[in-house]
Amino acid sequence: MKTDVVKPKDVFYNPTRLVVPLFQRPYVWSKETQWSPLWQDIVRLIEVISQHNQTATHFLGAIVIQQVPTTLGALPTWNVIDGQQRLTTLQLLLDALHAELERRGWAQLAGQILPLVENPSDYRDDENDRYKLWPTNRDRDGFTSVMSAPTPVDYSALVKSRLGDAHEFFAESIAGWLGDDNAAERRARMLVATVMDRLEIASIRLDANEDAQAIFETLNARGTPLSAADLIKNFVFQNLAGTPHDAEQAYLNYWAEFETPWWEKEITTGRIKNSRASLFLWQWLTARTLIDFPIREVFTQFKHYVNTVAKDIGVLLPHIKAAADRYRSIIEGSENVNGQLSRPELFSYRVGTLDSEIARPLLIWLDEPEQASVPVADRERILEILESWFVRRALVKAPSQGSNRFIIDLMQHLSTQPHDALPDATEAYLVANHTAVGYWPGDAEVREALTGATTYWKYLRGRLRMVLEALEDAKRGYPSGKQLAMGPVVRSKGTIEHLMPQGWRKHWPAELTDEQEAARDRIVQQLGNLTLVTQKLNSKINNGPWHSKREHFLNHDDVLITKDAMNLAPKSWGETAIEQRTAMLIDQILDIWQAPAGHVGLGGGATVAPATSVTVDIAQLVSSGWLEVGSELTTRHPRSMHAGVRASVAQDGRIFIGDVAYATPSAAAVAVTETDTNGWWWWVVAATGKSLQDLRAEYLASVGEADADVVDEVSDDVHALDADDPEPAEEDTA
Repeated sequence: MKTDVVKPKDVFYNPTRLVVPLFQRPYVWSKETQWSPLWQDIVRLIEVISQHNQTATHFLGAIVIQQVPTTLGALPTWNVIDGQQRLTTLQLLLDALHAELERRGWAQLAGQILPLVENPSDYRDDENDRYKLWPTNRDRDGFTSVMSAPTPVDYSALVKSRLGDAHEFFAESIAGWLGDDNAAERRARMLVATVMDRLEIASIRLDANEDAQAIFETLNARGTPLSAADLIKNFVFQNLAGTPHDAEQAYLNYWAEFETPWWEKEITTGRIKNSRASLFLWQWLTARTLIDFPIREVFTQFKHYVNTVAKDIGVLLPHIKAAADRYRSIIEGSENVNGQLSRPELFSYRVGTLDSEIARPLLIWLDEPEQASVPVADRERILEILESWFVRRALVKAPSQGSNRFIIDLMQHLSTQPHDALPDATEAYLVANHTAVGYWPGDAEVREALTGATTYWKYLRGRLRMVLEALEDAKRGYPSGKQLAMGPVVRSKGTIEHLMPQGWRKHWPAELTDEQEAARDRIVQQLGNLTLVTQKLNSKINNGPWHSKREHFLNHDDVLITKDAMNLAPKSWGETAIEQRTAMLIDQILDIWQAPAGHVGLGGGATVAPATSVTVDIAQLVSSGWLEVGSELTTRHPRSMHAGVRASVAQDGRIFIGDVAYATPSAAAVAVTETDTNGWWWWVVAATGKSLQDLRAEYLASVGEADADVVDEVSDDVHALDADDPEPAEEDTA
């Protein structure tokens, strides 16, 4: 066994064949979890090299390859034991780069990349020897299709595959980053040099007679790497002036709490998990430096901050401790389900339901000593403005990528403004922005997004519940200070209830045409048909006629937005009442999360790119650990005619019903129901009770794509409620 740290040029430059054995899984890496982060890492590396560290590198991970005996004169061949996803992605990235360089006519640069993706013709015995890497049989058609495509690549003409999607993603990212100005070729030279020589791989090469499986298992054994907080702690106490006793006392006073369960809890941000202590230190340092950097660099940035700015660690430690105490107080306060919250706590709770940690540095920044003179009322006004910005963008599903950088830009701007003008400066900054990543949606945009929308399907359940809670609190006079009730609604516990049941065909029959039935299926999911239930309804009342349901709510429920609905339709509840109530609730939402009078959002004829579209398949959920191989799937309706159907999940993402495999959840569901059915909604994981749609939503939230529009093989609107399926007595909660 020989282990080296190598560069992509070292792996691919010489004539070679890297063969992925047939028993390995197919290519499953995705844009959200691998392609986009890899591209961002490369761009970030170029920035670091250009700005302050000319020797910087980026570690990609490890590969394990084993030499295969070949005949004299044949291409050297290696089996890929581990790292085939990484190697395949690098080949797709390099080929996309080569195609873009060739398209622009930069032959010299393209010539540097070509030997990394193709073996010279003089070394080939057959056409397949052209490729440096030879994937599993399931991926070969897609791989050869895109890797042999002429420039410019016509992706619509290729074999449809995840590999082609990856190639297209990298091609578009490279083209966009290079741009078309006079500096484009200089950027291309930097990109070529970075990809060839500054990415590092731990290469483990095995001889033909070594036990590859034993080595593979050892390399993949679970370990516990040091967290960013661990690294910073070691640095701090190694460099703290004073005696060992002084260091021990400082540890007890200022650091020991970071090693308690609350701070050691793992928090998911984007695609990775970090201890809460590490996350806090990253967010605190961002607030101190007003620099955008990824969390993996927090230790390096912390050392730089200490060496260039803070210098005295003895003074810095109590500063960090004070900020950490405020940070914990806000988070723990926001988790209280009962009672009134402070404005920072309410902001933390509401924005937290949007799966966003990007506002934390700003909360920290507002509480830092430099902002001590900012009046409390002004701090609260800033949070009101930002809450409106966050919520409105979530409601219109504005793209979230780049929001972290935008918040840091906002803090940089506010840091230059007089302390008595920060609310106005915040509002003006948001109003003036007309970019996709920063614009503040106006009333018309929010109204358009919610009017007629199938809200119950459109938004994550926790977000929708938060909006309904805010509507209820506003009716009760919270947090305006004009309290009309004993307290705000209980948070995070209410159930979202349909006033007209989803199973209306059985319980609320009507003489409707097929087209009218389809329209009603959509209307029952609108905002105006939804409310919060603070106690469980029994199924008889939940699915009963309107007069009994109305009587129950009026006599036994204290939710004011529900009583408003009862008063709106004293005799019957139908499409007209739902649409009227939808319009009323939209008006109330716009009043809760206000924008300045006359603000029109994008304005000036500017346009915003549509919300990110993503395709997520079962293979991704399996690969990323969200779904286990062999998981049993059942229908979501335990008393339906299909309740006995069972399916299982294969490693490659196929759904098996018995011995029959289906490529997608919807294909499997259609085979059972014999009608158009969204399988993501229809199938439920037996062990957890979660639908595949819920798992996918959680996965997207974990990788920072919670706002993305998901592209399915069957529309989200197609759910195919079975005629004999009773609606659950209580709606699913987030």
